[in-house]
Amino acid sequence: MVKETGFYDTLGVKPNATPDELKRAYRKLALKYHPDKNPTEGEKFKQISQAYEVLSDAKKREVYDRGGEKAIKEGGTGGGGGGCGNFASPMDIFDLFFGGGSRMHRERKGKNIVHQISVTLEDLYNGATRKLALQKNTICERCEGRGSRKGAAQICMSCHGTGMQVRMHQLVPGMVQQVSTVCHNCQGQGQRISHKDRCKTCVGRKIMRQKKILEVHIDKGMRDGQKIVFHGEGDQEPGIEPGDIIIVLDQREHSCFTRKGEDLVMSIELQLVEALCGFKKPVQTLDSRNLLITSHPGELIKPGDTKCVLNEGMPMYRRPFEKGRLIINFTVVFPKANFLSKDRLKDLERFFPEKPDAEQPDSMDDDLYIYADLGGL
Repeated sequence: MVKETGFYDTLGVKPNATPDELKRAYRKLALKYHPDKNPTEGEKFKQISQAYEVLSDAKKREVYDRGGEKAIKEGGTGGGGGGCGNFASPMDIFDLFFGGGSRMHRERKGKNIVHQISVTLEDLYNGATRKLALQKNTICERCEGRGSRKGAAQICMSCHGTGMQVRMHQLVPGMVQQVSTVCHNCQGQGQRISHKDRCKTCVGRKIMRQKKILEVHIDKGMRDGQKIVFHGEGDQEPGIEPGDIIIVLDQREHSCFTRKGEDLVMSIELQLVEALCGFKKPVQTLDSRNLLITSHPGELIKPGDTKCVLNEGMPMYRRPFEKGRLIINFTVVFPKANFLSKDRLKDLERFFPEKPDAEQPDSMDDDLYIYADLGGL
């Protein structure tokens, strides 16, 4: 049986709320009443944080359920009458959930380096290897990243070796914010090295700038925008896992083919005689073979018709022996006006189906009948 429900009411949950329900309620309220968003709600934010600090700890919650807030203030939390226990301020609880707390620690992994390389459609079809030259930080081999001879470095007394300095900033009366900044005495290194003890190679910087050549293997069937990751090849720094080098493929436009998934799309322009009487058109593939695209006499090709050639599209990524389709879109170029005399046109007309008779209205006065010739635009 719960003696009082004040902290539960502050978070807007029932006394039997689960830890997940408590966490969700706190996150929602902390975002709403955080001083950065609502500077006038500092006291409300403090109450919310104190309530969650107690209820999120199983032992403190048990003490509160038995004796209420009075039991907490009498030492049940081990943190004194402030009700904030192990946290310096309510801001620490907020930082714990929303990422600010990580500012007290240096990054465990370095930043990734992203490079873009230009590739052709032929590269993506056939596969290719590119060499990429770049500059990166590497740990000094001579001092092994110490920056000095062994044992010569001294702990920075300003930050006590953490590389960070912490100061308290008062937001409102009774509420403070803990702010972390890089130590200006050691520039975040956590130690100081006298000039005479510095490594002669890296001059105490612990790292060297070196040229790195990467071989980038472009597999058959890769796509525009696809990433190739070199794990751990990013900048090195003592005590930090190197980041990755990420290569992003940027495909240049092709003069003939357009890629659509695993298919290749192209256009072929035909003269009217080819569309009616057949044709043979050579097409050079992306691996320099010649395909002969044919249409037999009498096989009519209309403007906008599409033909597909199986297994002549792009190779499947990691299944290069399987390919998509080659899709060909046809356009037909019609002859210019008056390309035949009237006599020749009559001869040509005999080979086409008869023209349908012109439909006339049931009654039309001759003087109102208008003959319209179709002209060019």
